Amino acid sequence: MLWQEDEPQEDVIVSQDVVDMVFSIDCHCLPLDHAYDLFQEICKVLPWFEQEPLAGLHLIRGGESNHGWHRPEQPDSLIYLPRRTKLTLRLPQNCVDKAQILCGMTFNIAGNSLQIKTAKIKELKNIETLLAHYIITNPEIDEETFVDNMVGELIKLEINCHKAICGKTDNLRTPAGNLFTRSLMLADLEPQESISIQQQGLGAGRSMGCGLFIAHKGINNIR
Repeated sequence: MLWQEDEPQEDVIVSQDVVDMVFSIDCHCLPLDHAYDLFQEICKVLPWFEQEPLAGLHLIRGGESNHGWHRPEQPDSLIYLPRRTKLTLRLPQNCVDKAQILCGMTFNIAGNSLQIKTAKIKELKNIETLLAHYIITNPEIDEETFVDNMVGELIKLEINCHKAICGKTDNLRTPAGNLFTRSLMLADLEPQESISIQQQGLGAGRSMGCGLFIAHKGINNIR
């Protein structure tokens, strides 16, 4: 864990060259580990998706808990999705029109039907605390080394990391083998830094849901 205090910064105007394209969907359930299957279905319709460096897929997580129900741990287990569940792609603005072709499509995700309906554009917000659920890393390195490596990558992106916490580990299955991932929370980001890390991400695998940051509640009380 990294924790450094700093003076608050004034808000600034930031670019919106990258946005989230949020699709309404009709899908009853999906496998817990659906990253590769969903990625493959998207690439069949959007062949440019994997090669676009700023494009990414937000994996569908379902509910963490609901009246005593908790997400399963086995990759083949099904997660049951509420009606408000969305499919979200992170895209450069110039790819939004091309992705409209997804509307009306129906995907087969390991035998589960996922129908894509209408889409809305959601601008990235300059939230000071961000979370990436999946960042591809070496399973042999410990949490401290992982955080140090991520801080180094952020420096390359000209982002000064003040607070970083490593979290849960996961494995995403692919035909070539498992991708070992760790979650990472960043806090006390300046507005431009927050937008920049959401636009650029960290590490590989954006088209399979890795390296993408989303808004998260603050961690000022965590020590």
